[in-house]
Amino acid sequence: MTRIFPRSLGQVLWSLLAVLTVLFAVPGQATAVPVGVPAPSGDPFYTPPQPLPAGVPGDVIRQRTVNVYAEPLGVFPMPVNAWQILYRSTSATGTADAVSGTLLVPKAPWQRGGARPLVSYAVGTHGLGDSCAPSYKLRTGTENEILLISQALLRGWAVVLTDYEGLGTPSRHTYAVGRSEGHAVLDAARAAARVPGSGLSASGPVGVFGYSQGGQATTFAGELAPTYAPELNLVGIATGGVPADLAAVARFNDGNVGFSLVLGAAVGYAAAYPDVPFEQILNDTGRATVPRVAQACTVELATIAPFRHLNDFVTVPDPLADPRWQARLTENRAGTRAPAAPVYLYHGTADELIPLAVGRRLRTQWCDLGASVRWQEIPLAEHILGVSVGGPAAMTWLGDRFAGRPVTSNC
Repeated sequence: MTRIFPRSLGQVLWSLLAVLTVLFAVPGQATAVPVGVPAPSGDPFYTPPQPLPAGVPGDVIRQRTVNVYAEPLGVFPMPVNAWQILYRSTSATGTADAVSGTLLVPKAPWQRGGARPLVSYAVGTHGLGDSCAPSYKLRTGTENEILLISQALLRGWAVVLTDYEGLGTPSRHTYAVGRSEGHAVLDAARAAARVPGSGLSASGPVGVFGYSQGGQATTFAGELAPTYAPELNLVGIATGGVPADLAAVARFNDGNVGFSLVLGAAVGYAAAYPDVPFEQILNDTGRATVPRVAQACTVELATIAPFRHLNDFVTVPDPLADPRWQARLTENRAGTRAPAAPVYLYHGTADELIPLAVGRRLRTQWCDLGASVRWQEIPLAEHILGVSVGGPAAMTWLGDRFAGRPVTSNC
C-alpha cells in the first residue's frame, strides 16, 4: 500500500525543503545568472531550423551537453550526464513543432537488471516567459522542483524534462493546453532514448510524473499514449493536482486568489488555437496586462491579478461561453479516455487553486472506463502542501511500477 506520508526522516526533510523551494522561488528573469548562460531569447540553440527537418515525433533536432546545478551559485554541478535537447513534437492542432528539454542520466551505472528506467517529468507552472523554461533554470540553479527531480535521480532513474511548446523556443507558450503538453511529455521520452551516449533503451520502462500543470501534462500523456505513442513501454502515471476540467477551474478561480493563472491559461489557449477570440475582446486593462502575463514566471504571474474577474479584462460578458472557446476547452478536458498504464492520482482536500471536486470527478471517470487508479486524498493540504506530501509518495509508487510489483487499485 502506498503511503501518503514520507516513510523516513530523509523524506520528511525532502518534503519540507520542497515547500521552502516553492514558497521562496523567485521569477526567472530576476535571478542571478551564472556567467556564460544566456537566456533562451539570446541563445540560438532554442531557435529551430525553418523548415523543420523531415522526421517523426521524438526525433532529436539538436543536442548539447551542459552542466546543471541544484543551487544558484553554480559551484557544484549535479553528478549527472546532462544534455539539452531540441526535439520534434506535435502541436495541439496536429502540426509538427520543435520543443526544447533536458535529459539527466545518473553517472553511476544501472545495476538492478534490465534497462535503466526513465521518468518523463512534467513540471508544474513555471510561467509563460522563455526565461521560465526548466532547461534554462536547471543550468542557472534556479529550478523550483529540483528536489523532486533529485529523488528520481537518486534512485538511479534517468529523467527527461520537457519545456513544453513555446517555453524557451520562439512563439508564446501554450500554457494549460493539455493536448500540446501531453505530446511534449511523450515525445520527450521518445527523444531521450535517441540521444547518443544516453545509454537508454527505446523499449525500457517509462513513467510519467507531474503535478498541477505537470499533472495536466502527465494526465494527457497517459490518455494520448495508446494512439499517439503506443510503442512506449509506459508502466506508470503519477499525477496530482490535476486541472482536468479547465472550464471548472476557471470558474472556481474567477475572483479567487489564483485568477492570474486563468489569464495565463487564456494566453496559452490563444497561442495554441488562433480561432478562439481573445486579443480582439480585450479592453484597455486587458491589453495592458496580457504582455506582462506572457513574460512572467511563477511568482510574478501569481501577483499580477489575484482576486480579479475575467470581466475586468474583456469587453464581452462571458467569453468562455463562446462556442469556439467551448470546443477547445472540451478537446482539452481529461477523463474521456482510459490511460495507457496504472495511475497514482492525488489531490489535497483543501486545494485553493484546483478544486477537489475536479480531481474526484477525474478519478470516477477513469474508474468507469476500466482504468487502474490509486486515488489518494491528502488531508487538509492546499496546493503546495499537496505536492510536498503527495510527491514523494507518488515517487515511491512509481518505483513499485519499475520494480514490477503488483498494482493495487481503489476504484
